[in-house]
Amino acid sequence: MEVFALHGPSGTGKSTNALAIAHKHNIPAIIDDGLLIYRGRKIAGTSAKYERTTIQAVKRAIFFDEAHAAAVRESIHDHQIKRILLLGTSRKMVDRIADALGLGPIDHYIAIDEVRSSSEIKAALYTRKTAGQHVIPIPYIQVEQDFFRRIISQGKKIFSPKKEIIGETTIVQPDFGFGRIHVSEAVLKKLIILSCSDIPEVSNVTKIQIALTDLPTVSFEIGLIASREANLPAIARLVRQRVYDTYINNLNIELHQIHITIGKLTMPGT
Repeated sequence: MEVFALHGPSGTGKSTNALAIAHKHNIPAIIDDGLLIYRGRKIAGTSAKYERTTIQAVKRAIFFDEAHAAAVRESIHDHQIKRILLLGTSRKMVDRIADALGLGPIDHYIAIDEVRSSSEIKAALYTRKTAGQHVIPIPYIQVEQDFFRRIISQGKKIFSPKKEIIGETTIVQPDFGFGRIHVSEAVLKKLIILSCSDIPEVSNVTKIQIALTDLPTVSFEIGLIASREANLPAIARLVRQRVYDTYINNLNIELHQIHITIGKLTMPGT
């Protein structure tokens, strides 16, 4: 058995990246939050995301229950799995999972920041904190939906660099995720406007578009009042830096791209 482990804090996108990593390293099986996923299908276990309390979810994820662990061990043996990827919030957690399932020592550790950029991780954390959404790397049709208060929706198909489909994800809002923070789109746009409010050359900010999923991106148009001698690229760079800093300081989101269009330029005295 060759054992791989992807570890990183909760909400940083491990489940989202699991299928791509498994495809890259030719790993047929994944252990994620109590589930054994084999060739993109759940074949054993129960997801920790179905639990009603955080403590129960943690116990499920580390195979604290012996009957749960035994069922997954048996399925690993029956399918003659030789390579497997474990997901956990820390090296200690994945080591504990490997021990509970009798997989032996872990051969390869992969930290989440080795496979996701800082901006991708911060965007994933923002989604987790505000929407309480979790990802399960199995198809939508395999997710049990008869749970009170659970919100389940289809995620997306995962493609390889060659554009072949290598699996699907499903988005789940677990019962144990009590409380939500909602930041309206109007507030997100207002932050951009406020970022530019003390830049003398900027007269207005319009046509704001925001996308905070995957790689967070914003785009907007600005009007400028500037003399003929003004350095327009330098003004645009200042605007971009102000917006970037505002999102970092207020939302802890690192914007991947900031697209700025100068829609109108007014020159005093003309």
